[in-house]
Amino acid sequence: MSNVPDSLRYTSDHEWTKDEGGRVTVGITAFAVEQLGDITLVNIDVKVGDDLEAGKAFGTIESVKTLSDLFAPVSGKVVAVNADLESKPELVNEDCYGKAWMITLDAAPGSTSALLDAAAYNAHLKATAH
Repeated sequence: MSNVPDSLRYTSDHEWTKDEGGRVTVGITAFAVEQLGDITLVNIDVKVGDDLEAGKAFGTIESVKTLSDLFAPVSGKVVAVNADLESKPELVNEDCYGKAWMITLDAAPGSTSALLDAAAYNAHLKATAH
């Protein structure tokens, strides 16, 4: 089973969020990384200052297997973009919950509360396993 840190919240689309007082950092989960395989390109289409709506694509991630959209789990203003991923997409494979964060949003406090906690995300993974 994939690594699912208890301190984070999750989407059913396999993104994680870390809420630090309304600043919400977003990345993709270890399960998503396992499914994608070796990451070859991360393209983030938003910049600092952009407003992003929950459910809207903010970029794409490409691997040897496929190309996938990245979706905002919450609405907010983009306050940081991880520029390292442009030149080092392999960081996603190496440290998806750390160095490979993708964007940080200024979101309403508690906006991640509607997302899945670790137990619910693990249940989702089990329910959708082929």
